[in-house]
Amino acid sequence: MKNNFPTNPCLFCNSINYKKTFEYNNRPQGEINFHNTTHYFREIFQCQVCFHYISVHNMDLSNLYSGQYVDSTYSGQEGLKKTFDRIIALAADKSDNYGRVKSINDFAFNFFENKKNHTILDIGSGLGVFPYAMQKLNWECTALDPDPRACEHLKNTVGVKSICADFLKAEDIGQYDCISLNKVLEHVDNPIKMLSKVKKYLKPKGLIYIEVPDGEQSELDGKDREEFFIDHLHIFSLTSLCLLAKKSDLTLLNLERLKEPSSKYTLRAFLTHHGSGKHT
Repeated sequence: MKNNFPTNPCLFCNSINYKKTFEYNNRPQGEINFHNTTHYFREIFQCQVCFHYISVHNMDLSNLYSGQYVDSTYSGQEGLKKTFDRIIALAADKSDNYGRVKSINDFAFNFFENKKNHTILDIGSGLGVFPYAMQKLNWECTALDPDPRACEHLKNTVGVKSICADFLKAEDIGQYDCISLNKVLEHVDNPIKMLSKVKKYLKPKGLIYIEVPDGEQSELDGKDREEFFIDHLHIFSLTSLCLLAKKSDLTLLNLERLKEPSSKYTLRAFLTHHGSGKHT
């Protein structure tokens, strides 16, 4: 099969120097069948300047997050509730969400002068496990998701306020002390565009929390890692995540590399408006 080397410059460093990292002629084990095709072919390329990874293929995933994702991942609405119940029942040492919630709550306590009554917008909430746990810690949570069934689940099962919208098309959704994007930016064509828009809804001294897959650590374990599955258009490096903050005109306060209890390799970062951070 012919290599489809990327023709566009890297979003993060503008380089056109790519190396092919992996090639897939079949759907890897564990990858959900999001695509209706009899011919599977895609490649992962890495920028040789900032080490960012991109997925290149011709399969149509244009309607993935308007309904197909819930159908394929959770088998519909009832599956959402069953998966939600299973995850919130996990012990702390088995739960990715426990570490996420603790990290944000601890960081926010040191970051904000006011120690209570904080608002948070969670973009791409899906199951709602994260806003559910944050609400239990007295955060005022709003969950945004493009799938109506996910929003109904968020409202009726999870018990958090929800906004049903594509964030990139949304308007007038309020102002928040904190905005979170947990495993979201890797799914969009242009993470810089999305993160830049997040600033519009962040209060002047607000905090942004992001999680993205760590490509550099994942590559060491091979091509079948879920970080490289088809729904991830971008897989980040430490350098490309730093450049994402810079290109989005945000200040990077903290950056952490970790392997979560689920075995996911993750980059976790806190950001804020320029000039409003306490940390470096």
